[in-house]
Amino acid sequence: MGRYSRKSVNRLTSKVIDILAKKGEAAYIRAKEIILNMRIDCELLRDAVNYFIKGKREIQHPGLLSIACEAVGGDPNSVTDIGAAIFLILAGVHIHDDIIDETRYKDGRLTVYGKFGKDIALLAGDAFLFEGLTSLFNFCQRLDDNKKKRILELIRTSFFEIGNGEAYEIAFRRKKCMSPKSCIEYLKMRAAVAEAVMKIGGIVGNGEDSIVENLGHYGRTLGFLSAIRDEFIDIYELEESKRGETCRCMPLPLLFVLQDSSMREKILRLLRKKKLTEVDICVLVDIVMENPAVYKLKKTMKGLVDQQLHLIRKANITKDAKLNLELILISVVEDL
Repeated sequence: MGRYSRKSVNRLTSKVIDILAKKGEAAYIRAKEIILNMRIDCELLRDAVNYFIKGKREIQHPGLLSIACEAVGGDPNSVTDIGAAIFLILAGVHIHDDIIDETRYKDGRLTVYGKFGKDIALLAGDAFLFEGLTSLFNFCQRLDDNKKKRILELIRTSFFEIGNGEAYEIAFRRKKCMSPKSCIEYLKMRAAVAEAVMKIGGIVGNGEDSIVENLGHYGRTLGFLSAIRDEFIDIYELEESKRGETCRCMPLPLLFVLQDSSMREKILRLLRKKKLTEVDICVLVDIVMENPAVYKLKKTMKGLVDQQLHLIRKANITKDAKLNLELILISVVEDL
């Protein structure tokens, strides 16, 4: 069946999920209250919004926000409302991304687009975005002018960057010429929000500018490495791997393997099959994981982890936050 098991490679370890869930729980509950109390007269749209909010929680960014605030000695409760706002904005972005990529399933569950169709999904995404932006505005009204300006600028630039990244991917998808280098640049853009939330946590917690910058660097590195890890995970998703040739760019590891002329036709022959079996996926994964270019990619990832761990261990932040940030970072390269 192949030496690499789907069960051995998860997006995050259970311990890290527990940490982020605990740290981001208050923001998630607040976001859920906001969106479920919103007046939506159309029953179908209301069902779509409820379906998303009651599904898998987007815990990473609210959790990181809380940890960053604690890292500089701040009160994690002070970022609950802005964590909820960021959760809602990201929810809208994710729903819209699924429409663009025509993603019907994610992590074994129908997406809002897959269950309710494009039109309702688009409107549901809009609802999350508008509620998120309103919540962000209300939170910023409590801040002094300097903090307000810095936070709004971080939100603006980070979400514009991930939007540019999506446009970048679409352009290459249409040309059918996405290279590994281009894909890496796109994945770096996707890390913008992780950088922003780490900085925001530090700002709200009254951290020194140098520490806020260090937290932001951590967020960018973590976001980039997490995005690459997700690219590895996507190979195990049968439908997404097959659709990679047409509806979205292929996962980064596959792009590396396709540069190898001796492997290219074998990979494409598998992807052209009407239905991929578990055996097909195991063969595909074995080819990818044993490719020299992919091995080099994994080595580069581990090098980035080591560099960031060194910086975190030297940083003037709280001990508990330091331990949590180290654990989260190490989990990104676990089992790869």
